[in-house]
Amino acid sequence: MTYFGFLGLFVGLPILALLVWQWLARRQGRSLPAAFNAWPAWLVIGLHMLVAFVYTTPWDNYLVATGVWNYDPALVTGIVFGWVPIEEYTFFLVQPIMTSLLLLTLLRYLPVNDTATPVNQVRLRLIPLTLLGLLWIVAAVILLAGWRPGTYLGLELVWALPPIMFQIFFGADILWKQRRHVFGTIAVATLYLSLADTVAIRAGTWAIDPAQSLPVLLGNILPIEEFVFFLITNVLIVFGVTLVLAAESHQRVPAAVGRWLPFLVNRKIADQKEVTLS
Repeated sequence: MTYFGFLGLFVGLPILALLVWQWLARRQGRSLPAAFNAWPAWLVIGLHMLVAFVYTTPWDNYLVATGVWNYDPALVTGIVFGWVPIEEYTFFLVQPIMTSLLLLTLLRYLPVNDTATPVNQVRLRLIPLTLLGLLWIVAAVILLAGWRPGTYLGLELVWALPPIMFQIFFGADILWKQRRHVFGTIAVATLYLSLADTVAIRAGTWAIDPAQSLPVLLGNILPIEEFVFFLITNVLIVFGVTLVLAAESHQRVPAAVGRWLPFLVNRKIADQKEVTLS
């Protein structure tokens, strides 16, 4: 199976099906809830495609350059930028489309929680951030220690956890209120892409270096790191799209700017005075 063949079959067709589903939903009058219509959905998806491309490109190039991930040259076009084939860059762009469309479909069909329900901020922010922060430290230690079987997993966690922690810090309550949509999308997209990845690995389209990954294979084929990759990337996409679409997030940003702007202005004035005195 060629890499573009994989993309067309396992990503392109679902995108087409979800687009048709979106069109039918609109014809039935199932618009996005007002609470998640702050920006046009196509613009939000486009922004996430751009962020995914920029943020993932150097990381994935490092994986290929160091042999953590490799591909069969006979199953790609041969067009390579850096160390990565063009098919991989294409995947950076189409995964956000597919996962975002799935989230939008659930938002159209499942009722959203738009009430101002009280939440436990300690439980929603402090506990997850503490646990994820500790996990990031463990992953960094694994990489610094040079433990080769933990290389791929360590690189995944060090790369993905900081933006996930920022998303939780900013809008854990928003994400929790819409947990049916958020975790439902993450679960379906992660399981689906993991199954598709299993097919690709079995077909020899790409492979993971056993020396730089844990000896844990799901179904005796899929490295656990591949499942983790799809999990964390779908978390990044779903958390991001949910927060950007949410009207509550847009109300929160000016408040955050209002809290920090006086500090930044005062700091700048103090620095200018210090330069003048010196």
